[in-house]
Amino acid sequence: MTNQPTEPDVSAIGVAAKPPVVDRAAFQTELDRLRVREKAHTREGDAIAAARRRLPMVEVDPQTPLVGAGGSVPLIDIFDGRSQLIAYFHMWHTGRPAAEQCEGCTFNTSHVTELAYLHSRDVSYAVLCEGPYEEASRYREFMGYPVPWYSVPQDSVDRLIADRYFGILACYLRDGDRVFETYWTSGRGDEVMAPSYGLLDRTVYGRHEFWEDSPEGWPQRWGSQGGQFRQEDGRPMAQRSRIQAGRDDDLGTMPDGWTACSCSLHSGPPAAATK
Repeated sequence: MTNQPTEPDVSAIGVAAKPPVVDRAAFQTELDRLRVREKAHTREGDAIAAARRRLPMVEVDPQTPLVGAGGSVPLIDIFDGRSQLIAYFHMWHTGRPAAEQCEGCTFNTSHVTELAYLHSRDVSYAVLCEGPYEEASRYREFMGYPVPWYSVPQDSVDRLIADRYFGILACYLRDGDRVFETYWTSGRGDEVMAPSYGLLDRTVYGRHEFWEDSPEGWPQRWGSQGGQFRQEDGRPMAQRSRIQAGRDDDLGTMPDGWTACSCSLHSGPPAAATK
C-alpha cells in the first residue's frame, strides 16, 4: 500500500500532446522498423524461458500446512493431483478494511480468472494469502476471485517465503510425495500475471507512469510505488466495479490470535477492523 498522491499533474489525455500524422505508407515503414526489435525481443524471451526450464530446484516440505475452506491442508494437496503448481503469495494487512488491502496484489490477482489452459498442461494455480483465512476469504468473495485460495499460517511462512516476502510468484513441481520449488519472481516479474500492462504498452500513451520514456507532453500521472493501482479515493482500482455492483466489502472481525497490521503505511488505529 501507499499514500502516494494520485492527483494528475499534467493535462488530461484529450489535450495532451500527440504523435505526428503521416500517410499509411509512412506509418507502416516506421512500424516495420519497430517490428524487427519486437521480434528480437520475443526471441530473447523464448531463450530466457528455455534457460528458466533448465534451472535447478530446491526441495520444500510437502506437508507445510495451509488453511482453506475446509481447514488445514498440506501444500502437496493443493496441487489437486497435478504435477505442477503456480502459487501467488498475496500480501495482506491484517485487521485493515478492504479499501486498505494491497493494491499491487489486488491488481495482479484480479487478472487471473481462467485456469483451463494451465490445467491442460498439468498445472494447478492457487493464491496463498499472508493473512488469516477468515478475513482474506471474505476479500476473495468481495472481489469475486474464482481461483483456489488459501491462507498461510504464521508457522508456515518461513518454510515457504524463506527470507523473501509476500508478493512473489512461485512455481513448484511434485514428484510423488516430494515437492520442489523451481522458480520465483516478484516486482515487475509479476507483470506476467496482468495483461493490462502489456496492452497499455501497445498504446500511444502507455502506462502514464513517471519512469516511462515518453515524449514531451505525454500524460504521466503515477509513480511506481503503488499509487498507480489506486483510484482517487484510495481504493485499489479493481474494487470500483465491485462497489458499484453493490457488493459488501466488510471483512468482519479480526480473528483471535492475529495482530493488526502496524506497517509504516498505517500510522493510526485500524479503520473498521471490527464490527
